[in-house]
Amino acid sequence: MNAFTRKNITKTTLGLVASGALIFSLAACSMDSGTSTDTSSSSSSTSSEPSAASTPAASIADLSNGVDTQVAVDQSFVDAITSLGLTPGVVGTATFTDGTFAFPITGGNVDYYGPDSDVRPYVQGEIDHDGSGLSLTSADGTVVELTDFRIDPGESKLYGTVTANGTVAAEDAYLFNLWGGTLKPIQMEGSNAVLEGTTVHISPDAASLLNQTFKTDAVQDEMLVGVAKITAATE
Repeated sequence: MNAFTRKNITKTTLGLVASGALIFSLAACSMDSGTSTDTSSSSSSTSSEPSAASTPAASIADLSNGVDTQVAVDQSFVDAITSLGLTPGVVGTATFTDGTFAFPITGGNVDYYGPDSDVRPYVQGEIDHDGSGLSLTSADGTVVELTDFRIDPGESKLYGTVTANGTVAAEDAYLFNLWGGTLKPIQMEGSNAVLEGTTVHISPDAASLLNQTFKTDAVQDEMLVGVAKITAATE
């Protein structure tokens, strides 16, 4: 378990993945708002399931090829964690290098129907990160682990398993919001497609759970964690 310090952490990258036309469409259409709750891809008020006649404009049936989700935490989040006397670390296959967490993408799928379709949300699927995560350890030895992240691009939310001192406290818990208002245009790095700029925020559920576990009120709902970067293997 590797800890990070206030000195070497300056920003966050958190990735969801797609490829080719789909990842460009995610950048241009589904994550262009300032919040996760008012994007056209995540609107619950007009939600409709795909009919038998609905055909995705783009689809990735298997995301197991690529690459990872990275997180380099914003200084404001570091300050909040430090004020609680918590030491963050990595779990499983996650790594932490030069202020950046990396969580390997292990699977999932994405279908993109488009804003002009009658399907809502028009980006559907999930991006899995099994076997990795991050931990928070308090001075009294309490250890909370957030693992097995699952990103839902239709909801612009990240879910995961929460474990406290080795005991599962919640499965598929709503942990983070993803806000796409600052998302940058797609970039290519070799055969990998890269998106970055989405901000990542603590969910109300995670804030409540962490406050209860560590007996504090310092973890605020929608606290900024950092800025997202999405890296996808396109072949």
